[in-house]
Amino acid sequence: MTEPSTPDGLAAVLWDMDGTLVDSEKLWDVALYEAVESLGGTLTEEQRLSLVGSNMDDTAAFLLEVCSRPVTPESIVEMGEWIRRRTANLFDGPLPWRPGAQELLELLRANGVPMALVTSTERSLTELALNTIGREYFAATVCGDEVDGLNKPDARPYQLATELLGVPASRCVAIEDSPPGAASAAAAGCTVVVIPNDVDVEPGERRVFRSSLVGLDVPALTALLP
Repeated sequence: MTEPSTPDGLAAVLWDMDGTLVDSEKLWDVALYEAVESLGGTLTEEQRLSLVGSNMDDTAAFLLEVCSRPVTPESIVEMGEWIRRRTANLFDGPLPWRPGAQELLELLRANGVPMALVTSTERSLTELALNTIGREYFAATVCGDEVDGLNKPDARPYQLATELLGVPASRCVAIEDSPPGAASAAAAGCTVVVIPNDVDVEPGERRVFRSSLVGLDVPALTALLP
C-alpha cells in the first residue's frame, strides 16, 4: 500500500490524459472526422465537442447515428476498430504537451507524490501515448476498457485508481479538462483541478478552475484539499 507522501495531507495526484497532459484531442479530431467521412457523413464541430471525454463504444455509436447507419453491436465494434487503427497511427509518435504538464509531473515525482493516470482511452492506445508521456511517472494506470463499462462520468475510474494506490480519494487531487472527467473525479470524492481545453466545464462541488497547469506545485495542490 502506498502511504501519503507528504506530511500535509496530499496522498496522490490523479491525471486525465487526452487534453490534460497532452494535446491529443487534436489527433482524435483527425480520426473522428475521417471516420465519419468514410461513411459519407459530416461531423459538425458541436457534435465533435460533445464526444470529448467519451469512451470508444459511445463514440462509435454516436458516429454511426450521425451517419444514419444502423447502430448494432457489430457495427459499433467495426467502427471502433477503424478509429483505433487510425488513432494508433497518429499516436505512434511524439505528442504535444499541455502547458505546464511535463513540469508538474517532474515536480511531483521529485517530491515523492504518487500519481495515477485515469483515462477513457483504451489500453492499447494509452500505451502508445505513454511512449511520449513516460510510464515511470505513474504508480497505476486506469484505462477506458478496464472499468467494466463504468466509464467517466461514472465514479468508478477514479475509485479504481485510489484503490490501486491505496489512498483515500478525499486526499487526492484529480486534474481534468472535460465535463465527464470532472464529474467522475468529483463523484469519487477527489478534489478536481479543471483546466478547460476544448469544451467548457460547469462549476460544481469539489471543482477548482485554472487557466493552465503552469505554476502549480505541491503546496498549491495541497491547499485545495478540504
